[in-house]
Amino acid sequence: MTEPLSFASESPLAEDLDLLFQRHTADMHADTPPESIHMLPRQALVSSAIEFFVLRQSGKPLGMAALKRLDEAHGEVKSMHVLSEARGRGLSRLMLEYLIDHARRSGLTRLSLETGAQPGFAAARSLYTRGGFAECPPFGSYHPDPNSVFMTLAL
Repeated sequence: MTEPLSFASESPLAEDLDLLFQRHTADMHADTPPESIHMLPRQALVSSAIEFFVLRQSGKPLGMAALKRLDEAHGEVKSMHVLSEARGRGLSRLMLEYLIDHARRSGLTRLSLETGAQPGFAAARSLYTRGGFAECPPFGSYHPDPNSVFMTLAL
């Protein structure tokens, strides 16, 4: 029997999240020029405008994601990551569905994101497309960048 999953709001500063942040940072720097990396530093995820969530199984952190409120109606998906050894189980899809539902319940009417344009981000772009997101122009403080793909979803 598979242990149940939990996906709940937590502090991004919890010590047992070090591996998630190390892997996320390494993945972002693997094939993206530094000027095109838009990931927030761990400390910056501690903000009244950001809700940070951790996916756990049997208490072990397997994934993380954040929802940043850009204004009263518009939110942004930030820092979505699942450990490589836990991939292929639909966990990213579950986290994305939860974030979309949470955004709706929070009164947001639009949810957007920035992801990489490189081949290494193809699975992420496919996940977001399957989740209903469509490509859009840069939003918020973003600018056009050949290394970025911007996507949005009306809620």
